[in-house]
Amino acid sequence: MNARYKKFGDFRDLIAYKKAFKQGCEIFELTLSFPKEEQYSLTSQIRRSTRSVCANLAETYRKRKYLKHYLLKITDCLGENSETLVWLEFARQHAYISEETFLKYFASNTEITKLLIYMYNHPSKFGVQE
Repeated sequence: MNARYKKFGDFRDLIAYKKAFKQGCEIFELTLSFPKEEQYSLTSQIRRSTRSVCANLAETYRKRKYLKHYLLKITDCLGENSETLVWLEFARQHAYISEETFLKYFASNTEITKLLIYMYNHPSKFGVQE
């Protein structure tokens, strides 16, 4: 691997990845208490969207040599993170989670969004050649 890329470490070193992974693991645990009738809808969707943020970050980081691809995948991460927020709102609306739990994940989701926007606006800091 090119020495230029080695200095940027691994995708698992990204703060955005660490926070998104933590949120994904916590939401998985949270959804274990969701009603069985939600197993193939809300539960599946929220688990998928939270995990997708991490998967897209890993993919974009490995292909960061290409600016357009990097920006596209960061945009995908932002979309999946927003989708997670929608599912959390549904969970709150149906009283599967409390307002306090919703606010906790809303804050986490907002922080992840800010980190992703920073990555989008400053690709060269992540090894992308502009």
